[in-house]
Amino acid sequence: METWMSSPKRSSGLWIVRAEPSLHNTRSDPGKPERLTFKLRFYRLLQIRAEALLVAGSHVIILGDLNTAHRPIDHCDAGNLDCFEEDPGRKWMDGLLGNPGCQAGSHVGPFIDSYRCFHPQQERAFTCWSVVSGARYLNYGTRLDYVLGDRTLVIDNFQTSFLLPEVMGSDHCPIGAILNVSCVPAKQCPPLCTRFLPEFAGTQLKILRFLVPLEQGPVLEQSVLQFSDQTQVQKRQNKVRVCTSRPRPSQAGPRRSQKNLTSYFQPSSSRPKTSDLKLPNLPLVGTLVTPKTPEEEAMTKVVEEQAKASDTKDEKEGQSSFWKSVLGGPSPMPLCRGHREPCVMRTVKKPGPNLGRHFYMCARPRGPPSDPSSRCSFFLWSRPS
Repeated sequence: METWMSSPKRSSGLWIVRAEPSLHNTRSDPGKPERLTFKLRFYRLLQIRAEALLVAGSHVIILGDLNTAHRPIDHCDAGNLDCFEEDPGRKWMDGLLGNPGCQAGSHVGPFIDSYRCFHPQQERAFTCWSVVSGARYLNYGTRLDYVLGDRTLVIDNFQTSFLLPEVMGSDHCPIGAILNVSCVPAKQCPPLCTRFLPEFAGTQLKILRFLVPLEQGPVLEQSVLQFSDQTQVQKRQNKVRVCTSRPRPSQAGPRRSQKNLTSYFQPSSSRPKTSDLKLPNLPLVGTLVTPKTPEEEAMTKVVEEQAKASDTKDEKEGQSSFWKSVLGGPSPMPLCRGHREPCVMRTVKKPGPNLGRHFYMCARPRGPPSDPSSRCSFFLWSRPS
């Protein structure tokens, strides 16, 4: 993504080239070698574009997430320095960047890391942390976001460069720089400016742009017509077959007359009539049941509701005790050896023989090994269920 600004010192102005991870996704995955190839291609194209703008006489700023920690000071766990410096992304940044100290004699690349220019020895200056391990709580991360500028622009116009790790909302934090420049309106923008891109033109895209008419070839149309003709023929054959299978009136047996609906409601001759039945002399209900007072009826209703609630509670407790006896429930989490605290269960997501397997580890956030409040090295495989 490129943004153009005019500059009073150079006629071609200032170009801001933004490396946006959501658009380019330059993150490399050890399990997917093709991602590293894509990442290096993106780096190469970015460098070609930035150097072409410099040759044309413009100032250039490259900012955003480059997904590479340049120096060991920019990484919480650099490990072996020889292996660290052999990373292809770091080698590319070595050729792109010059001396962070802004010394003219040792300058190599055409661009300068503005943050290291103003803070060359600042440690634990990170911009990205692992969300899963909670590494941001102990500031155990990497510096992947940069504001790079061409050498002349950084020395003459940059006042400072800063990080904002206290701003939450993502696994990255904002970064920025302050320049001593004045904006001058330009007569016209270059043809490759961001404002000319469709997604930044300021007009809402119509849904018809995403719909493409389907072009049917002669072969497809012929097959559709043949299929429809076969369907029509099959329908006619089925209709003829159904018509011929029905018996004719002359071939059918004697027809039975349909019964009238009222015939099902006529009294049967075998059943005795109600008037013929002699009922015994029964006592009146009023002589057996004595009426209750309103107070007695209310008390009876309360007693019945309490008995019903008690029965429901006993039934639920019985069901709960039954399922607890059948299902023992989850086993308690093991305690880590470093802090004697309950662990957390994780799942292996790296391709290999242990993919999908569960294991236990310390639940504390990841941090420096020297910090006693950080995660300990406890590890335990979970037993298969």
